[in-house]
Amino acid sequence: MKRAVKIILKIIKILTIVTGVLFVIYFWNLDQKLMAWAYTQVNRIFDRKKADIKF
Repeated sequence: MKRAVKIILKIIKILTIVTGVLFVIYFWNLDQKLMAWAYTQVNRIFDRKKADIKF
């Protein structure tokens, strides 16, 4: 019985931590900020390449 309670408390602790981290990401809109940073990095890489588009 003691072992089951320890496992349940560990699961609750992990879920609480995960929920807290996800709330911080949501609250400060960190996912969109990361994507905006990645988008600018990719654009910086591809803007240096010469375009071989012929219509």
